[in-house]
Amino acid sequence: MHQWSGLEAIPSDLSKSVVTLGNFDGVHRGHQAVLETVTSLAKEHGAQAIAVTFDPHPVAVLHPERAPKEITSLEHRLEMLAQSGLDATVVIEFTHEFAQLTPEDFVRQVFVEALNACVVVVGLDTRFGVRNSGDIDTMRVLGKQFNFDVVTQDAVGEHQEGQRHWSSTTLRKALAAGDISSANDVLGRTHRVSGTVVHGHHRGRELGYPTANLCAESEGLIPADGVYAGWMVRHDLAEDDPERRLPAAISVGTNPTFDDVLRRTVEAYVLDRVDLDLYHEHVSIDFVQRLRGNLKFDSIDELLVQMANDVDRSRRLLA
Repeated sequence: MHQWSGLEAIPSDLSKSVVTLGNFDGVHRGHQAVLETVTSLAKEHGAQAIAVTFDPHPVAVLHPERAPKEITSLEHRLEMLAQSGLDATVVIEFTHEFAQLTPEDFVRQVFVEALNACVVVVGLDTRFGVRNSGDIDTMRVLGKQFNFDVVTQDAVGEHQEGQRHWSSTTLRKALAAGDISSANDVLGRTHRVSGTVVHGHHRGRELGYPTANLCAESEGLIPADGVYAGWMVRHDLAEDDPERRLPAAISVGTNPTFDDVLRRTVEAYVLDRVDLDLYHEHVSIDFVQRLRGNLKFDSIDELLVQMANDVDRSRRLLA
C-alpha cells in the first residue's frame, strides 16, 4: 500500500479512484466494513482504493481540551489500513488553515483534483468543511457537480436493544471499563499499546517476576487498571523470530501495596522467563483478557500468592 503524506505527495497522473474519508481511530470492524465497500467498488470500477485520514486528529487541533487520547497510534493505524486491501492512504496534516476550507473547496482539492475520485464512500453522519458545515446532502450535491457517485455506509455491528454498534465511542467505553473482551470484539483483533521498555522500580525482579515497563509516552489507549493476560510483541526482532511474540501477564495501574499510587504504569511479565533483557526495546502489548482489578495486599506473601495465580491463569488462557 502506498502511504502519501499530504496532497502534494500524490502522483499527478493518478488514475481514477474510489475514496473514503475518516479518522479511522482504532480501525475497528465498523471501519473495516467501510473499507471492504471501498475495495469492492474499486475492483468494479477498475480504480484505486484510497482512504483519506488526518494527523493530528481534528478535535486535537480545534478543541484540544476535548481531545481524547487516540485508540491507536498513526503508525498502527496505517498498518491496519494496509491490511484492509487498500491501494493507498493519504495522511493530511490537519491545521487551522486546512479547517477553514469550505465543503466545496475541500471536495475539489482532495477528491477531485488530487485523487480523481469516481466514487466517494462515506457514513451517513459524515461532516466536513469549515465548522463541519458539509453533510451527506452537501456531498451528494457536490458529487453531481464534480461527476462522482456518493455511496453511503450505515453504522454496522451487532445491536443489542438498538444501542450497540462497532464504533470508536463503543470501543472507548469498553476500554475505560476494562472490558477487553468487548473491546476486542469491536476491533476484530486484540487491543494494542506500544512503547519503549524503560527501567522501573525493579520490584518484579526482586519478587521473581521481572516485568518490562512501558515508557510514559506509550501509544494506544490504555485500558482500565487491572491485571490482564496477553502477548508481548518485540518489534526489533524479525517477524519469523520465535522470540518475537511471547505470552505475558500484564499489570496496568498503580502499585497500592507499595503505596506507589501516583504513577500509572503498564508492565508485562513474560511467562516463565527471567532471562530476558528488554530495556530500550520497542514492544507492543496485546491485551487478550482481563483477570481482575487492582488490589492492595496486606503482605508481600499475599501478593506473591496472587501473582502466582495470575500467572497460572494467564498461562492457561494463552496456551
